[in-house]
Amino acid sequence: MSTIDWTVLIFTLVAVVVYGVFIGRGQKSNESYLKADNKMPWYIVLIGIMATQASAITFLSAPGQAYTDGMRFVQYYFGLPLAMIVICITFIPIFQRLNVYTAYEYLENRFDKKTRVLTSLLFLFSRGLSTGISIYAPSIILSSVLNWNIYLTNVLTGGILLIYTYVGGAKAIAHTQKLQFLIILGTMAFAGYLLIQNMPNGIGFNDALYLAGKSGKLNVITTEFDWKDKYNIWSGLIGGFFLALSYFGTDQSQVGRYITAKDNTNAKMGLLLNGLVKIPMQFAILLIGALLFAFFSLKPAPIYFNERSYQHLKEIKPEQAAVFEKEHQDLQLKFNAESKEILKLKETHSPQLKERIEDFKNTQTQVKELHGRVEEAINHSNYNAEKTDTNYIFLYFVKNTLPVGMIGLLFAVIFLASWGSISAALNSLAACSLKDVHLIFSKEIPDEKTELKYSRLHTLAWGIFSIGVAMFATQMGSLIEAVNVLGSLFYGPILGIFLVAFYYKKVNGAIVFISAILSEITVIAVYQFDIISFLWLNVIGAAAVIIFSAIGLLFYKPKAVNS
Repeated sequence: MSTIDWTVLIFTLVAVVVYGVFIGRGQKSNESYLKADNKMPWYIVLIGIMATQASAITFLSAPGQAYTDGMRFVQYYFGLPLAMIVICITFIPIFQRLNVYTAYEYLENRFDKKTRVLTSLLFLFSRGLSTGISIYAPSIILSSVLNWNIYLTNVLTGGILLIYTYVGGAKAIAHTQKLQFLIILGTMAFAGYLLIQNMPNGIGFNDALYLAGKSGKLNVITTEFDWKDKYNIWSGLIGGFFLALSYFGTDQSQVGRYITAKDNTNAKMGLLLNGLVKIPMQFAILLIGALLFAFFSLKPAPIYFNERSYQHLKEIKPEQAAVFEKEHQDLQLKFNAESKEILKLKETHSPQLKERIEDFKNTQTQVKELHGRVEEAINHSNYNAEKTDTNYIFLYFVKNTLPVGMIGLLFAVIFLASWGSISAALNSLAACSLKDVHLIFSKEIPDEKTELKYSRLHTLAWGIFSIGVAMFATQMGSLIEAVNVLGSLFYGPILGIFLVAFYYKKVNGAIVFISAILSEITVIAVYQFDIISFLWLNVIGAAAVIIFSAIGLLFYKPKAVNS
């Protein structure tokens, strides 16, 4: 990067850290550190919810996901609005009435301590791992830009955000997320504009959309039902609904955002608006990926977007790389020529257009097949790098196309997005491990000052743990998919516990505890045998807890329990 880009990047990041430390200064109690004194208005709640969900993975990996698989990933969010309504009706009033620090406090009131602890541990394990993946995403940038070791950049990335998270708690997180998200949205919109402006030969937005459509990248709606298809309208509406219901209703990283609200109304407004805004925002980010495909069908694309990985292959297998490069060069020339010819013919309605589109698709298949062979060769070269280059596609465009200054700002955006989600996750992990595990098993009853010290130590410990997880994230492929698969392994059983708590009054703690364990075993078994696509795991996990609880009642019929 240029000196200007470095200046923009460093200034933006330092400004956010300083702002976070300043706004979060003077913490004196856990009520302030973990819940921001319950003073957040609805728009801060909305931004906090969206910023927590929209990590660097969203802005780094989602365009690459659309580039490789099209825009059908957006269907993953189709169940979100309905889930927000259910949470506003059922979850928020209970959490607000009980004035909880964590969602799992309610489970002790409804069931018992062991159910609270079990659910907390499921959350801590899944969210701790996911946070590590979120640290890894921006580390890719530093590693690529500076040519530094990825393990060093994991430490650097995770360490910087710990400064204001450790010092300022929930208040610092809420206000830095507001600043971060405004910078992120403005910069991503400008990046999309620059992508269209950099199309060759005066090709405009409609032309780029036409090419993206003909290449199959605008596959927003997939109606065909297939249990093993990861993204279609059915898995999105049903599996996505259960995933969103569990994530926003029972995951402390999200619950922790809206329990800081002033009251029920502000919490509900934040959640409902998130349900309305999230799908268009994700659509726009994926559209950038589809337009990137059109961009690289008109301009030469690299043989592999992760340049360091390919360079390693060239060093150890130069002859094989030379063969790949010759084939790639021929295919790129052919692909670029066919793309331009299609755009020339599309307004003429020439009978040749259909024939050229078929040629275009055939060449696209050949390019994809070559890419697969290159990727396989890299993965068999014993090079410790990512299994795919999906996460590098948007990054490559930024580095090689955007003007000076904009490159530094976009890199800063990916860091800021990461910090927004990771800081909220660390805060929620600290709240959960302190309140739901540490203080339950500790004989000590700490005063406010001591409890605040413990909260900070838990924050620090989870930061270190997440950095450790990031060290092992290099083999996960598309990060946006990996983090959602990971969540789906645990969210179903957690949601099932809450659904039984809310709606199945006859079930007691002993029954739901065993049901939750059996449900988690079932989900892991289904995933291990690759029986069904991952979004359905959320449905299976939640349903299994309810079914096992019903079976448990056949053998043991306790008295009804009030929530």
